[in-house]
Amino acid sequence: MRCDYFDAGVCRSCALMGVPPEQQLAGKQATVAGLLGARVPATAWSEPYHGPEVAFRNKAKLVVGGSKGSPTVGILDAGGRGVDLRRCGLYEPGLHAAVLSLADLLATSGLTPYDVPARQGELKHLLLTLSPDGELMVRFVLRSPGQLRRVRELLPQVRAALPTTRVVSVNLQPEHKAVLEGPEETVLTQADSLPMRVNDIRLHLRPQSFFQTNTHVAAGLYAQARDWAAQDERAGGGPGSVLDLYCGVGGFALHLAGPDRDVLGVESAPEAVSSARTSAQELALDPAVVRFEVGDATAYLQEGPTPDLVVVNPPRRGVGPLAGRLESSGVRRVLYSSCNARTLATDLAAMPSLRVRRARLFDMFPQTHHHEVLVELVRR
Repeated sequence: MRCDYFDAGVCRSCALMGVPPEQQLAGKQATVAGLLGARVPATAWSEPYHGPEVAFRNKAKLVVGGSKGSPTVGILDAGGRGVDLRRCGLYEPGLHAAVLSLADLLATSGLTPYDVPARQGELKHLLLTLSPDGELMVRFVLRSPGQLRRVRELLPQVRAALPTTRVVSVNLQPEHKAVLEGPEETVLTQADSLPMRVNDIRLHLRPQSFFQTNTHVAAGLYAQARDWAAQDERAGGGPGSVLDLYCGVGGFALHLAGPDRDVLGVESAPEAVSSARTSAQELALDPAVVRFEVGDATAYLQEGPTPDLVVVNPPRRGVGPLAGRLESSGVRRVLYSSCNARTLATDLAAMPSLRVRRARLFDMFPQTHHHEVLVELVRR
């Protein structure tokens, strides 16, 4: 892949730009294997899973800069000034078209971009998500509610330019710091969630829900977890009960649901739990067998009977104290999905009674050094 922004030196986010895809994969595999070391034997690794190297992002997280009538959408330079990246080649085609249309609409909206050095202005970020079926979620991040009226007035123009827009919302982020969004969200449309079809399951994203940036590779990740469970099931050792910690909108839990299998997903974000329950209802899953609850993932393992399989998909910092609880819990199998092999290595060291049986790298972020890795742990 070639990029004019990269060649001009205005954006270096894609640190591996110009490196052949196969070389990128080999380098990431070597890096992750090196960080995990002897804890993951060479025989445990499957071939890396990957998708397209371009036009793969389902999300655009755009900093709005420039001036009223002439906004930039992209990133900030070292001085805090806007750098326009509206033609970035990483976006899925429908998302690319949406970025271009919305950038043009912003120029006539009357909204004033937030000036970081001057600490003035209102519109901070534009956050877009595209579903596999072409529907859009559009979020405007403002410093204060004073310009909410202007966003409401812009809504008919957004719908006219982008007819597949399903959800539009305003997020308030009043603080002057590098935080993408704040806790307060106002949904301006009747629909408040974006359906995301992944494999044979329709997940639901509300404005502040987390979802993987690469839908194609996310589908491969969830399918791999389901396949590993099914392989043991065919051999007579499949899990009868699954506890999915940090379950989010239910991606792993719903893929692992099946006949005679009790599944419980635990997540601290109430909106994500509500989304997971919606998906389970659409799949006609028995709510007594497939359940989702709001709770603290790090403490939940101490409650109730020991499950056959625990799934963890933590943030970059890893599972922390939960590793010790998994070690002493008696859980026979763990599926650990990690976006940070360094913290994964630390967590594996805290679970010496659990050995890695299978591992696979998922290239969620081509053109960068970032990675996602799934490991299966079994008790020695």
